[in-house]
Order: sequence, then C-alpha cells, then structure tokens
Amino acid sequence: MSSDPEVSALAINVTIPEALRWTDTRRDEAFTLTTLNVRLLPDGRLAVKAYGRPVAGGRGAYVSFPVPDRPEIAALVSEAADRAGTLWTAHRGLG
Repeated sequence: MSSDPEVSALAINVTIPEALRWTDTRRDEAFTLTTLNVRLLPDGRLAVKAYGRPVAGGRGAYVSFPVPDRPEIAALVSEAADRAGTLWTAHRGLG
C-alpha cells in the first residue's frame, strides 16, 4: 500500500444553529436551511453548500443552496472545520 494514498474528498455535515438558519426559495418552494455540507478542497480551501427542508413540511428534494456571506456563518464553518480536523487527527482506526 502506498504511504501517501490519494484522498479525493473530505466532507463534514454541520447543523446550523437555530439562530443562524435562513429561508431560501427553489422552484417556487420555500426551504429552511438547517445543514451545511463543508468540503475540504485539494488546495486547502473550503467549499460549503446548505441543505434544508421545505417550510410547508414533507421531505422535499435534496437541493443545495448557496450560503450567504455572513460573518457568523463563516465563523461556524471555520470552527466546524477545525473541530473535524481535531476529530480526524484523534481517530482510533476501524472498528
């Protein structure tokens, strides 16, 4: 096995605290955004998309939304990435 395996993706899901959630519309349906999917890109930058549930209820489609440029959301993403790094570093292997 190679000592430097190729890792194609690192991603985490982060729950958006109630106070930071927002609503967005797609295909005439309003969604409350509750989860962030944060990916670590090969160059070390982070990419993030938001997901949520229809305001009217039900499962709705799994549709991504852009994340607003708000300092408190950027801080949440940064803190979550740092926390994920700590968790990955401390992993105890399989099983």
